[in-house]
Amino acid sequence: MRRSTERILTTHVGSLGRPDDLVCMLRNPRAGDGADAALAGRIRTAVDEIVVQQRRCGLDLVNDGEMSKVSYATYATDRLTGFDGDAPAPYASDLLDFPEYGRRLVGDRSERTMPACTGPIAYRGGEALGRDIENLQAALASCGGSETGFMTAASPGVISLFMQNRHYPSPDTYMYALADAMKEEYDAIHHAGLVLQVDCPDLAMGRHVQFPDASLEEFRARAELRVEVLNHALRDIPAERIRMHLCWGNYEGPHHRDVALKDVIDIVLKARPSAILFEAANPRHAHEWTVFERIDLPADKILIPGTIDTTTNFIEHPELIAQRITRYADLVGRERVIAGADCGFSSFAGFNAVDPGIVWAKFQAMAEGARLASERLW
Repeated sequence: MRRSTERILTTHVGSLGRPDDLVCMLRNPRAGDGADAALAGRIRTAVDEIVVQQRRCGLDLVNDGEMSKVSYATYATDRLTGFDGDAPAPYASDLLDFPEYGRRLVGDRSERTMPACTGPIAYRGGEALGRDIENLQAALASCGGSETGFMTAASPGVISLFMQNRHYPSPDTYMYALADAMKEEYDAIHHAGLVLQVDCPDLAMGRHVQFPDASLEEFRARAELRVEVLNHALRDIPAERIRMHLCWGNYEGPHHRDVALKDVIDIVLKARPSAILFEAANPRHAHEWTVFERIDLPADKILIPGTIDTTTNFIEHPELIAQRITRYADLVGRERVIAGADCGFSSFAGFNAVDPGIVWAKFQAMAEGARLASERLW
């Protein structure tokens, strides 16, 4: 895991807008080897293009933009056995308080479904994962080297948040089954020389989506279990080769039911990954930098706070971004801060709350903000 030893480094959370033609291919796969070959070829060229574009915008630590995935979480059901059913999709409780807005944002709740676990879970995604790794390695080789690359993977907790269990006798056994299966993906990414990013929105978003009626103490207990399961799955990967993403849901909603960072940060810090990406730019969580005034960040941890919002089309001023960076650097040390984004810019293929052109302008502003912060910190 690179640190900001000479200047503030920049990165992002993972998903980026897929080209329109690729979205159509991902959402409407056709049967037959020809269609499979065409899709694989388009994914490969899209990865090449997205890595180059990230570099042009000044990003230091880059990925494949999740070009091969329809969703950062549900893609896992294509790589795991046991998901042959469906169930109602989870729904954020903050939207229940504003039903008209909820319908405008996500449509009719009763019509939304997600895959459900109806049988034994095992990993079957080796071939698809291998292609993803090869595509990213090839793109990195042409413009930077693998030490700058990361690859995202869904955590057991976020899979269980979106995909209901209808097979295993308890939530605990379900999550451990997910962990044992997804471990194959995590280990393969590490062995390929890439930094692994595990996406863990369940540690925050789970509060108002999966457990809205639980007490804070009950939710904290569930979060503790999720960290135990995650550490079980990551046990063979050095902590400094893993980063994790924490978020409260990548949508422009009220978010007034979000759990406070101060109420989960102690649990999050028990997870193995050395770097933590978290929302720190949007209006609901931008104030929470003060949490790090009151805790001693473990020496092996790195913070990657969001410095740009991923749900609005405002382009943040570089000066604001520099201020956000220096706040954290003053608290935990400049070498332990990397500038990031709140969340992905296209968590679901084809859904882009921020115009793709504006995304790149935001990244350019972040790179400029990191330059300004570096001038002040060094």
